[in-house]
Amino acid sequence: MDTAYFHITSLSPLYQDVQVSGIFPDSKYFVDSIPKESTDRILEKYNSQKQLPSFDLLTFVQQYFQLPASSQEEYFSENKPIVTHLQKLWHVLQRSPKKTGGTLIELPYPYIVPGGRFREIYYWDSYFTMLGLELSGRLDLVENMVKNFSFLIEVIGHIPNGNRTYYISRSQPPFFSMMVELLHAAKGDTVWDEYLPALEKEYAFWMDGTDKLSSSVKAFRRVVRMPDGTVLNRYWDDDPSPRPEAYIEDIHVAKASNREPEDVYRHIRAAAESGWDFSSRWFADAKNMHSIQTTDLVPVDLNCLLLQLEKMLLRCYLYKNDKAAVASFTEKTAERLKAIQQYCWNEQQGFYFDYHLTQQKNTLHITMAGCFPLFMGIADDRQAHAAAVMIKENLLAEGGVLTTTLQTGQQWDAPNGWAPLQWIACKGLSNYGLNTLADEIRQRWIQLNEKTYAETGKMMEKYNVADTSIKAGGGEYPNQDGFGWTNGVYLKLSSKSW
Repeated sequence: MDTAYFHITSLSPLYQDVQVSGIFPDSKYFVDSIPKESTDRILEKYNSQKQLPSFDLLTFVQQYFQLPASSQEEYFSENKPIVTHLQKLWHVLQRSPKKTGGTLIELPYPYIVPGGRFREIYYWDSYFTMLGLELSGRLDLVENMVKNFSFLIEVIGHIPNGNRTYYISRSQPPFFSMMVELLHAAKGDTVWDEYLPALEKEYAFWMDGTDKLSSSVKAFRRVVRMPDGTVLNRYWDDDPSPRPEAYIEDIHVAKASNREPEDVYRHIRAAAESGWDFSSRWFADAKNMHSIQTTDLVPVDLNCLLLQLEKMLLRCYLYKNDKAAVASFTEKTAERLKAIQQYCWNEQQGFYFDYHLTQQKNTLHITMAGCFPLFMGIADDRQAHAAAVMIKENLLAEGGVLTTTLQTGQQWDAPNGWAPLQWIACKGLSNYGLNTLADEIRQRWIQLNEKTYAETGKMMEKYNVADTSIKAGGGEYPNQDGFGWTNGVYLKLSSKSW
């Protein structure tokens, strides 16, 4: 990794003082700013001035930092037909390579940001954004974004949560192989030659520490040893400290938990790596953030995605006629598939769940993560039909599918619905010919998107699917408009190509 990257902690103690001061309502705002002078010089001035009676922290920050433009300054809605609006929006959300300084990691090719407070590329968001870019005839931008992710894998060793230095210690749901698959469908087998090294390096990142597991060492970083010795994966973060982009929020959670702060921060960051930040899915009591236990869980969706990565590596090795690698990954895919069925499928409930490592049983939290085995085509027909019943009875709502069945005030819980999960539901169900339910979800989601756009001129990050007359809420920040993956999924589900 390039050690020349700017890390926000180099501004300590100014960084911590700003984050706990409340001068900015969003913790992410300051950490996205750009220092106007060297950190040593800024800290020297801060330490010499902060004791003065006339010192004002906000004035100091405004003097020595270039603060981000507000989302209102960056984004202007247009009262035009929705598809016209979305085609124009790609230009609004596109960023080009340039040296800006601060925490932003420069990328070599143009890319799409989600919008609002999210001023950088995000890993798993980008796959769903690409679905719409492809339909918009922007395969060039799809390819540029895949090249950017390959660049990040090469220089950092993995794809971080986003291209900010404060995201480097964690990743996000590993959709890179599916992005490569999008390119393969358009460009053919030369894609395998170009991206195999990056796919291998991404896999090595997720599987790091497998050789350290034993009957006495059950987990290391992102790998876990299951009761029968099979290796599966969990979410993780190497840095057990408050997230810079949510510094004061994390401190409050840790204090409320009466647990070791580092343990709580680790679980919080692991949940951020999951993309589901935050959800009752990760809570021991299914209600409260302070009971978060993310690293104790084996997530069904993560392991489906890593099975997909293993299958893609197997396809690459078949293409290259690497017989030893073919044999190895034939075994790996078979083992992971068997383990997902053994540890995540619950026959009594007729659905897929996360697995609790210490309790050695399913969590039984009904969430849309349980649809990933259908999305990846690894459920059998009987399981798929049972899962469809569970989705219809528990997660189908007025505007699409709910994220979970519980209302906790967290944004990845009811009553919210999210674009990626609508796509996963529709595609997963259609994989098994369950087209009636898939089409019902598709129509409800599209209608909600169109209704909200007609009323506001905006495409939202998330939606209230339980009551479509109410805006979505919950989480650490207000609902954002833009919005990359919502635009992509809307265009995909509105097309005839899904």
